[in-house]
Amino acid sequence: MAGGVGLFDYNNDGLLDIFFTNGAQLPTMDKNDPKFHNRLFRNNGNGTFTDVTAQAGLQGAYYSIGVAAADYDNDGHQDIFVAGANGIQLFHNNGNGTFTDVTQKAGLLQTHLQLSKAFSVAGGWFDYDNDGFLDLIVINYLKWSPESDVICMNRGVSAYCSPNSYEGVPSLLFHNNGDGTFTDVTESSGLLKHIGKGMGVAFADYDGDGFVDIFVSNDTLRNFLFHNNGDGTFTEVGIFGGVSYNQDGKSVAGMGIDFRDIDNDGLPDIFETDMYGDSYLLFKNLGKGLFDDRSLASRISAASLKLTGWGTGIYDFDNDGWKDIFTANGAILDNSDFLDHLPYKLQNCLLRNNRNMTFSDVASEAGDGFHLKAAHRGAAFGDIDNDGRIDIVVNCLNDIPELLMNRSPISHNWVLLELEGTRSNRDGLGARVTVTSASGVQHNHATTSVGYGSCSDKRIHFGLGSDSQIQKIEIIWPSGVRQSLGATAANQILKIHEPRA
Repeated sequence: MAGGVGLFDYNNDGLLDIFFTNGAQLPTMDKNDPKFHNRLFRNNGNGTFTDVTAQAGLQGAYYSIGVAAADYDNDGHQDIFVAGANGIQLFHNNGNGTFTDVTQKAGLLQTHLQLSKAFSVAGGWFDYDNDGFLDLIVINYLKWSPESDVICMNRGVSAYCSPNSYEGVPSLLFHNNGDGTFTDVTESSGLLKHIGKGMGVAFADYDGDGFVDIFVSNDTLRNFLFHNNGDGTFTEVGIFGGVSYNQDGKSVAGMGIDFRDIDNDGLPDIFETDMYGDSYLLFKNLGKGLFDDRSLASRISAASLKLTGWGTGIYDFDNDGWKDIFTANGAILDNSDFLDHLPYKLQNCLLRNNRNMTFSDVASEAGDGFHLKAAHRGAAFGDIDNDGRIDIVVNCLNDIPELLMNRSPISHNWVLLELEGTRSNRDGLGARVTVTSASGVQHNHATTSVGYGSCSDKRIHFGLGSDSQIQKIEIIWPSGVRQSLGATAANQILKIHEPRA
């Protein structure tokens, strides 16, 4: 299950750097050898990277699974949260290329659950109360430790046990106090009573009420959609909203997710990867709090029925103005060839948006990188070389990672929006953006929580097709401030500051 990856600019040089989570020695769960260290690679700006893990102090201490980066204290530097099977860590960015472990100082160890008994796979940053400081959700999988592990056999050989063999746990929610510390609000927010086996988390204001909502994918249990009530509490509305189960009324082995507008109607939709035989899920946002499973009608079911997916992202990879879908694929069991007669290593998938809520599998046309078979897990997305095309980094189990540089034809135009909040959180996470050009209107929002155990570029990307100019950019900041920009040239990274009044 390991293999989260992060794309963020840790040293503010304008270039995205790469962070990989890594495992630990078993059964001690210790990083007692450099081969188990997490890794930070600095982008040199010339197509190469330098390993700066040691000097940054980011080797880590646990069996790491997921990563989430954000500027939680609004000091202008990206901090790092790491989730693991036997512990969590929060690293504060000191602004000089080094990080300090502030997990205990920040109050993240004072929780309702003993994290040593909870298997944490992901984290996500968002400002649920719009107070200008990013809060943290920790996605827990189940109760597990090497000492409590159970033995399962399949066809006479040892195999990983089903999630049904373990007890689920709630996810944790920490409120940012604005002074470098956090308060566990899991119970008061209403999340404590929802027992799941969380794998992924994504955020969007799906009903446009000004407060960011939470979608959590669960393994073998129904998905959760937590509606933000705007008063510090959440109501789980997945069943009412139509996203808890697939169109057959069944729960799936939910893995990676993304939560953003796919069909340019201004309503964030949900895409979810899962296990072989289920087919990936696409929930169209119908408005009024309702979603419809369009997996079959969109042709996604046909493209994914024989795949097991982990990382995923909804991005416009060819800059035609319509967001496409990437999935990182790989079987769950490393001996699946023997046990299930299914390949362990799989190719990744790329689904092109046909502009009518259907998708075409174009992986075979996407380059040699899509022919590689591996146990793919986490994936992160961002413009690594600042050429306007979204690139992909994929982590692989016991194998070298994959760096997929986007080389789509440059005939299509684009814009990258780099937001800086003043009244809102400095990263601008949660801001909703509408871009109008000659070809039509597009919608997106600022978020880094994408896929499985991974975090992506906080900048907001729009493909513009043949349009060389934007007519209008409209931003609704988390603070409620509305900002409008007029005619703007395409093909640039545009920095936008939130008005103070």
